[in-house]
Amino acid sequence: MPALDYPPPLQRLIAQIKSLPGLGPRSAERLVLWLLQDGGRVEPLMDALSDLVARVHACDECGFFIEKGEDCSLCHNPKRQQKIICVVEQAADVLRLERSGAFHGLYHVLGGKLSPLDNITPEDLRIESLLERVKVLQAEEVILAVGSDVEGEATASYLNDLLRSAGLTVSRLAQGMPAGGGLDHVDELTLYQALQGRRSV
Repeated sequence: MPALDYPPPLQRLIAQIKSLPGLGPRSAERLVLWLLQDGGRVEPLMDALSDLVARVHACDECGFFIEKGEDCSLCHNPKRQQKIICVVEQAADVLRLERSGAFHGLYHVLGGKLSPLDNITPEDLRIESLLERVKVLQAEEVILAVGSDVEGEATASYLNDLLRSAGLTVSRLAQGMPAGGGLDHVDELTLYQALQGRRSV
C-alpha cells in the first residue's frame, strides 16, 4: 500500500513555494496549508499574482519595476543627475538607496552578481546595456553599489576594468563602521575597510 501523501496539486504548490528564497520544505508546507484553511485566502493571492504578471515589468533602461505603459519615474525625471549612474544588484537595492535620500542620479540594475559556482556569467547580467547607457548618456561617473562579499567584489572588479577602459570615473560605496556602532560589535574585515576608507575631519 503506497504511503499517504497530499494530493498532487497540493504537492506541486508546496514544491513551488519551497523554491522561493528563504523557505524550506516545512515552511512551504505550513504556508500552503494556511492558505487552504480558509478558501477566502487563495483567490486574492491568485488575483494579485495575475495582476502582477499582467501589469508590471522591468524598465528597459534601468531595470527597476514599472507598470506597463507607464514611463519610468527614475529614468525620465529631469531633476535627476543624468551623468551619474549607480549600479546595483537587484531592484530592491534601488529602493534602499532612494529611501536614504542621498543619491539623485540614475540607476542601473544588474539583475544579480557574477558567480561562477552558480553559473552566473557576465552574459547573464545587464552589463551590455550598462555599457550602452554610459555611452548614450555620456556618463561622467559610475558608482558601484554592489555587495562586499566575494561575488560582489568580483563583479565590482570586472565592471571597474570595463568602465575605466572606456574612460569613465568609477567609484565604490564606502564601507566600514555602521552608524551608532562600537568597535566591540565590528568584525575584522569591516574594521579593515573602515581604516582603509578613512577621511579627514
